[in-house]
Amino acid sequence: IIKQNLIISILISMVLGVIVGYYFDVSWFKTLILPLTFLLVYPMMVTLKLETILERWNVKLQLTTQLINFIVFPLIAYFLGVLFFSDNEYLRLGLLLIALLPTSGMTISWTAMAKGNVNAAIKMVVIGLLLGAILSPFYITLFMGEAIEVPFMQIFTQIIVVVLLPTLLAFITQKILVRNYGNEKFHKSIKPKFPLFSTLGVVIIIFVAISLKAKMIVNQPEI
Repeated sequence: IIKQNLIISILISMVLGVIVGYYFDVSWFKTLILPLTFLLVYPMMVTLKLETILERWNVKLQLTTQLINFIVFPLIAYFLGVLFFSDNEYLRLGLLLIALLPTSGMTISWTAMAKGNVNAAIKMVVIGLLLGAILSPFYITLFMGEAIEVPFMQIFTQIIVVVLLPTLLAFITQKILVRNYGNEKFHKSIKPKFPLFSTLGVVIIIFVAISLKAKMIVNQPEI
């Protein structure tokens, strides 16, 4: 039901997120972000032919993606920040970081839902997160005029937990299922069920994210 009505489900989760987050203490929701992101990525990985990740890379595609990630988007974010938030350096910094740091699990999940090239998306995510971890301090210094501490280890840990660990566990899961049930039954009966969990994960993680910022959304709507 959620997959067939994804847009409506997301809107409902956002509205519920505002209501729940405003009236209840949901600070503990922060602990759910990482496991939910894992839930988002792992089921999608189980459906992949993971061996194809090691196949020949489309260098032109990956290069174009990272040029957009680290040249086009940061410049757009910088000029939008100067235009709209010239009196608030923290909002400018937030906008810059949103543009600078590529997403992780969501990129892979949305690509799979759109029936896109998931293997290419995984490679984009890994390269983007690694480059983001390295380039962030330089970009912040360049655009903001001051060095702000960037949690390198946290970013690398995220890469491992959100991308590499689910990929490894999914590969093991796929091998066990194929061995126990056979290749044909896995692809026809078992494989189609896994993406449904990712769809559920998308809706829940949006609810959690909105809930955590609900008080600010209601009390400071101008922001």
